[in-house]
Amino acid sequence: MATTSTVPRFPSLISSTSTSTSTSNPKPPQLHFKAHNAARFSQQISQSSLTLSLRREVLLKGLAAAAGAVLPLLKAPPSFAAKEVEVGSYLPTLPSDPSFVLFKASPKDTPALRAGNVQPYQFILPPTWKQLRIANILSGNYCQPKCAEPWVEVKFEDEKQGKVQVVASPLIRLTNKPNSSIEEIGSPEKLIASLGPFVTGNTYDPDELLETSVEKLGDQTYYKYVLETPFALTGSHNLAKATAKGNTVVLFVASANDKQWKASEKTLKAMLDSFQV
Repeated sequence: MATTSTVPRFPSLISSTSTSTSTSNPKPPQLHFKAHNAARFSQQISQSSLTLSLRREVLLKGLAAAAGAVLPLLKAPPSFAAKEVEVGSYLPTLPSDPSFVLFKASPKDTPALRAGNVQPYQFILPPTWKQLRIANILSGNYCQPKCAEPWVEVKFEDEKQGKVQVVASPLIRLTNKPNSSIEEIGSPEKLIASLGPFVTGNTYDPDELLETSVEKLGDQTYYKYVLETPFALTGSHNLAKATAKGNTVVLFVASANDKQWKASEKTLKAMLDSFQV
């Protein structure tokens, strides 16, 4: 009697369990098809991984190159930023007195100088002093070339001797006459009444003014002040010197606490006398 077997209509879908009783038959085609596809799929995965890896490497290199181009711009400090070293390491020695160096401000030093709102100025410093950083809001960088309020140009300090700073004020804040001389603005007392808070760092009391004087250097007139300011943020002793040029009044301030004043009064007065615009 002949043996009857059931043959599927779709042999390509046969699973790994065969209904055939013969052990000599080859493996179903689907098993070979699956193994082949698995090899191809594995190869495609490897190629995809390699492609993604290469793309990631290219992307990272591109980002690194972009960062390399941008970071120097972000890190580069503005030219008016402080130098964290003693000024004697980069400023020239004063020929007439080697115990001082000479600072000459130029357009590269501050936003106002670059904008032409302040004329170049100069003064002497002991070589051990350091330049301080000025906050952007105080530097006038945000409002040049038309600032309505005074701003700080530069600031230097020595912990044992005191601090000096240059403050600039728009002329229009003090008078309606363009290009006025300091004499046309008013008396020394009138000028310090307007600019006194920028000397002390907070408030100004006329009783704090000990001495005023007027100095002529060429065609330029300067008002000089000696103040005793026990409640000032800048220090209990302040010296100031002001002049007007162009559209700006420029004020030089030397400050010290009681301890610093005892050691550096003579030095601070020499620095004040050296200030010129």
